[in-house]
Amino acid sequence: MSGPGFVSLESSLEKHLPDEELKEVRRILYGKDIKQLSLPQSAVDAAFERDFDLQGYVFEASPEQLRPPRVARVGLIQNKIVLPTDAPVLEQITALHKRVGEMVEVAAMCGVNIVCFQEAWTMPFAFCTRERDPWTEFAESAEDGFTTRFCQELAKKYNMVVISPILERDEIHGGTLWNTAVVVSNAGNVLGKSRKNHIPRVGDFNESTYYMEGNTGHRVFQTQFGKIAVNICYGRHHPLNWFMYSTHGAEIIFNPSATVGQLSEPMWPIEARNAAISNHCFTCAINRVGTEYFKNEFTSGDGKKAHHEFGHFYGSSYVAAPDGSRSPGLSRTRDGLLVAELDLNLNRQIADKWNFKMTGRYDMYAEELTKAVQHDFKPNLIKE
Repeated sequence: MSGPGFVSLESSLEKHLPDEELKEVRRILYGKDIKQLSLPQSAVDAAFERDFDLQGYVFEASPEQLRPPRVARVGLIQNKIVLPTDAPVLEQITALHKRVGEMVEVAAMCGVNIVCFQEAWTMPFAFCTRERDPWTEFAESAEDGFTTRFCQELAKKYNMVVISPILERDEIHGGTLWNTAVVVSNAGNVLGKSRKNHIPRVGDFNESTYYMEGNTGHRVFQTQFGKIAVNICYGRHHPLNWFMYSTHGAEIIFNPSATVGQLSEPMWPIEARNAAISNHCFTCAINRVGTEYFKNEFTSGDGKKAHHEFGHFYGSSYVAAPDGSRSPGLSRTRDGLLVAELDLNLNRQIADKWNFKMTGRYDMYAEELTKAVQHDFKPNLIKE
């Protein structure tokens, strides 16, 4: 059941398994037991009134003699579009600003230091349609567009770093479109932007009709609360993409996404968690939620009938830690805010235990990859 009828894996397990069995299943599925974060009653009440899922968890590190705890609270926001896809563009953007803004207010009540929104959060995920009009009108300047100015106000008001993934229009380079995450510091300044490195050409994800692979490399942003990176959506399928953000020093890698059940749901709980383990860092996977209907039919290039919607965006946003533990996911069907308190000291503690960076043969990989990308490459294949 990949559609909206199934609320979450966690709720199903809780409904059908006895407590002791559930505890053991959770250990296997999610690693060590993590504590629930005590959230203010005012935040719980506000989330109920505004009709979104609110969850909080704590990822602890062992006490150290020389380093105090390095604690940061992150907030992951997943949401449905608010208005129909054929509503006027500015009305759609404004409605999403209002909805997400009221969720950020609750994040502030919960003490969140860094908040990240889902991929292309100000618009329907219309890249399935292959239509230019009106979808390219949602594109904005990363530096001083309507949405960036909105996020700057949020950042200043709540002393919060804001990661805002948008459809960017780069006027300096001929109005080129990019899939871009804008990072606004907690002082309200645009710290920089990171563009999507890998563009899907699978199923209804026809994104190269609109934008191509990004050209910003693997930027890491030094914030007051830690070093962060943004690995947008499809980049999660590429282990080397995660690795390069980690190589540049990322302590938390956010993965704002938009993906549907039939295509990727079995992969979703695995990829960000694997990345956290192999790169000795925290990862935050965010996915939009809901089913988006488009007026004009489109095809998937698979011989099947034309249709009006992508499928169900299944939410299920979660946080994973370098020790292999992870939070439960948010709802598959509802808007949600996941708050996670992270002790960043855990990154080095796990690195000291497992030594993946120390035991990695990067010089050997680099030498062989350099050869492998050449047109005259010959595989190191031994035959009888």
